[in-house]
Parts: sequence; structure tokens; C-alpha cells
Amino acid sequence: MRVVIQRVKEASVTIEGKVVSSIGNGFLILLGIENEDSKEDIDWLAGKIVKLRVFADENDAMNNSIVDSKGDIIVVSQFTLHASTKKGNRPSFIKAARPEVAIPLYKTFIMQLENELGKKVQTGEFGAMMDVSLINDGPVTIAIDSKNRE
Repeated sequence: MRVVIQRVKEASVTIEGKVVSSIGNGFLILLGIENEDSKEDIDWLAGKIVKLRVFADENDAMNNSIVDSKGDIIVVSQFTLHASTKKGNRPSFIKAARPEVAIPLYKTFIMQLENELGKKVQTGEFGAMMDVSLINDGPVTIAIDSKNRE
């Protein structure tokens, strides 16, 4: 699994002109799922995300987690995170999981994040054309790959 996490002041997802989710302070998470991903990837990644200390403490240092800051999360499925640009100029998405594999993992990831966060996580709609808006805070943007645990 790959994620791009953006610390935001606000974020929203709009589908066909209708806002389907929105948050204030928190994380906008773009999530890419590949065929080899499993519950182990979900558990590790969800735990890592909620413990990331990238929110300001009382001294304005990045020492607080999203739980500490009482922030919210929006998760948007993003198969293009598994694009391969090695050959030619047209990306290949062969590593991205097909919907029959990705949808159950996407739903499980959201449920695990909700368990770790202690509240509901907002989402986009899997497979839909979405307009994603955000005001990046910082900016702070972090990419994590569960197969490359740095």
C-alpha cells in the first residue's frame, strides 16, 4: 500500500457537483492498493499514520499526532499511486489492484483507521471521478509505502 498524506487546514471531496465529505484540520490521505497488499499492510500503515507526529505542540514544534490534535481524516482511493513510468511516456497501472481486490482492502483500511483514530473517517467514493480540494498546512506532505518501511 502506498499513501500520500497531506496535513491540511481543510479538505473536501466533490462528486458530480455535490460535496460528499469535508474536514477541517487533519489529514487528506491518498491511498493506492496493489495486489500483494494484505491486512498486515493495513495494520502497520494505519498505526503509523495515527502516530505520525506532524502537528504543532504548545511550542509550535511538530510533536503531536492527529489523535493529540483531535484532527480528522479523509481517505481517497488513488490507483495512480502505483503508476510505472519506467517504459515510455504512458504510465502503466499493472501493479494497481483490480476493484475486486482493492475494494475490500480499502474498506478494511478505513475501518482500521477509524479504530485507531477513535472516530469516523471521511472518504471519497471508490472508482468515482472526484474533485479533491485542500488547503495544505505547512505544507506538510509525506509519502509512505508499506512494502518499503523506512
